[in-house]
Amino acid sequence: MSNSARPHGPDHQDSSSPVVRVLVVEDDPAISHLVASYLEQAGFVVDVAKDGETAVDLAGSLRPDVIVLDLMLPGMDGIEVCRRVRTFSDAYIVMLTARTEEIDRLIGLSVGADDYLGKPFSPRELVARIRAMLRRPRAADPGAEPIRRFGALQIDPEAREVKLGDQPLELTRTEFDLLEVLSAHPRRAFPRRLLLEQVWDGDWFGDDHVVEVHVANLRRKLEDDPQAPRYIHTVRGVGYRMGTG
Repeated sequence: MSNSARPHGPDHQDSSSPVVRVLVVEDDPAISHLVASYLEQAGFVVDVAKDGETAVDLAGSLRPDVIVLDLMLPGMDGIEVCRRVRTFSDAYIVMLTARTEEIDRLIGLSVGADDYLGKPFSPRELVARIRAMLRRPRAADPGAEPIRRFGALQIDPEAREVKLGDQPLELTRTEFDLLEVLSAHPRRAFPRRLLLEQVWDGDWFGDDHVVEVHVANLRRKLEDDPQAPRYIHTVRGVGYRMGTG
């Protein structure tokens, strides 16, 4: 595919919007062409990789904003690609899978994917999900947000940085957005569906189980024991709230 966007029709991005680069990782030429065509029509710059090794290389050199990643790839599979990409990139990752088992989707989310779609899927739905993810970062007024402290945990909303003690934590965009929402209202109990609206936007098509997976990922990185949490507490029958550390 071309490395320049080719908008067609009224559905493309506004010309004043920042250019968004999407890397499509798919070994089936028919699917990759279909997905890339829809994304280009929506105004995105699209690159395509046919295998995992190439995908990791392009993710490092092109620094895409979004990666559409097939789970079943020749050689290095999508899980390993996601794991490696997460060591240097916070790009949004949407995983495509032909498998129906929930465990495969959960594994994908646990290694850093932000969303998943089962095959066959609607390219229009894929575009809608990507747009919803791209709306999530919220620019704040300089100096408006102080650093939030919960015991040893420090959250800087302006810099989008998190530290545990003196150690910076590497969070995905989704993990940071989730932590940012919870920490903005300490001790408020957030129902899972409200977290979906706040973090995944109102265009989310899936169920609220995705919240539990990302909370589990956050707890692991925060060294937070779910049986005796310091930071993210489960409110039984409701959802989650931020503790005081």
